[in-house]
Amino acid sequence: MATLTLAEAQQVIAGAQAKMDEIGVKLTVSIVDGRGDLIALARVDGASWRTPYISQGKAVASATWGLSSADMAARWNEPIMPGFMALQGGRFIPSQGALPIYKEGDLVGAAGGSGGTPQEDEDCVRAGIEGAGFATSA
Repeated sequence: MATLTLAEAQQVIAGAQAKMDEIGVKLTVSIVDGRGDLIALARVDGASWRTPYISQGKAVASATWGLSSADMAARWNEPIMPGFMALQGGRFIPSQGALPIYKEGDLVGAAGGSGGTPQEDEDCVRAGIEGAGFATSA
């Protein structure tokens, strides 16, 4: 089974940061493994104090289900979602801005962003994931 290394997580962050620079936003990007455990986090200068928590929560939501966090937001009213949020101790934020990371067809984690609009957050993490040679779907 494939895993996501720290070096690979750092590549995703570097690609996301390049996109941030291009579009002029200040984000925190969190990279989690397939269980939702944090591998790496980078908060660019000027990003809000709250963005590390939000970016990680979005990444956890995405990694847990292997879906974009925007897809998770669309499922918010399903009965399992509040229960799963409680199970995760509040570290689960079903809001646009995170995408799963697939390596060799296996779900290995997710990248979450916070600090821009939800679409900017997603665009930056997508640039990082794809720039590092990974996919956002199986």
